[in-house]
Amino acid sequence: MPSEKKREPEETLLDKIKSVFGFKNGLKNKNSLPPKTRFPIWFFVMGILLALYLQQYFFASKVETISYSQFKQKVAEGAVSKLTVGPESITGTLKGKDEKPDRPFATVRVNDPDLVKELDDRKIDYSGRYDSKLLGGILTWVLPILIMVLIWRFAMKRMAPGQGVMSFAKSKAKLFAGSETKVTFADVAGIDEAKEELEEVVEFLKKPDKFQKLGGRIPKGVLLVGPPGTGKTLLAKAVAGEAKVPFFTISGSEFVEMFVGVGASRVRDLFSQATAQAPCIIFIDELDALGKARGMNVFGGNDEREQTLNQLLVEMDGFESNKGVIIMAATNRPEILDPALLRPGRFDRQVLVDRPDINGREAILKIHSRNVLLGSDIDLRKIASLTPGFVGSDLANLVNEAALLAARKNKETVGSLEFDEAIDRVVGGLERRTGS
Repeated sequence: MPSEKKREPEETLLDKIKSVFGFKNGLKNKNSLPPKTRFPIWFFVMGILLALYLQQYFFASKVETISYSQFKQKVAEGAVSKLTVGPESITGTLKGKDEKPDRPFATVRVNDPDLVKELDDRKIDYSGRYDSKLLGGILTWVLPILIMVLIWRFAMKRMAPGQGVMSFAKSKAKLFAGSETKVTFADVAGIDEAKEELEEVVEFLKKPDKFQKLGGRIPKGVLLVGPPGTGKTLLAKAVAGEAKVPFFTISGSEFVEMFVGVGASRVRDLFSQATAQAPCIIFIDELDALGKARGMNVFGGNDEREQTLNQLLVEMDGFESNKGVIIMAATNRPEILDPALLRPGRFDRQVLVDRPDINGREAILKIHSRNVLLGSDIDLRKIASLTPGFVGSDLANLVNEAALLAARKNKETVGSLEFDEAIDRVVGGLERRTGS
């Protein structure tokens, strides 16, 4: 005879509630719940206190306030019932007329020795009440403050690490470990002169003793100058990737805030982190947002930006050569930078990252087309000759546009026709089709 299945007891409504809020097997099983269903106990306490506060001030029934003389008149007319006499107020119910419902009222308590005798004569039901000033003070002052504190604590706990109030003046630089920076000089083409300039920076980060024992000093700051899209940021990443050192990257605009002193604090925090990670590289992109020459503003200048720049100048000048921290920056507007930034001891070496020639463009096209299925009719040298003035980002966009066009036509490979059409699209924009 087949055995009967053991009937499991039905889950009650109380068990379902407990399982949702983590109380089914006691308070200690909250870690077994999904993160979205875990609620701290103080969250429920805050909800109860908030409900009491809202009920006290917003959801309580509306009470009509009348003067004491009107109250005496209503008592004389017999239109009052169920009085509650307190030390400072009197509350009760006014009888409705013409089938209207009774309505609550309140009035101020006045020292009237004849009130009790008059209520007895009118046979009005009354009782006394003791008003607790302590409870009133809690509901009026302590409870709102407690609710605000609990809400603030809840908001702080919901924030991600490093986003609290105390981290406002911390540096926003992103740190990439040496193993995380996969870009090397093999990924950079068309700017061979700039790569040669930075080779000794890589060698210093790898073998600093080679320079220090001869009394040599590596440049403390390297400024990459060139038009947009020529690969300044990519070149800085390649230096970090070749040297296998930590790489701090931040934009110049991330230092400056509306509050005076925050930018300078972020500069100090950044250089403090970099010193702890030495040897490493600090890369500041769009340096002109931070390093604009002081005193150029006809309205008196931005004190916050100038304080941030002053702190950057101090931190750079205070670095010693044996600390192993290299500062790199990129800009396409070197003419507006403060002269103090460009003096020896700070950004004392400028590396020009210019537009590539035909050989450079061909090398760049080879890099960006490594993962693209090219047709047999593709001649990268010819494409390079058709793209004078293109920078690295333009050529990367060109290869991508050609691949998209080939995919749109359901082709197996990217041919010269797609590259020609992509050149026209990059140079002249989308084709405009008009009706006949």
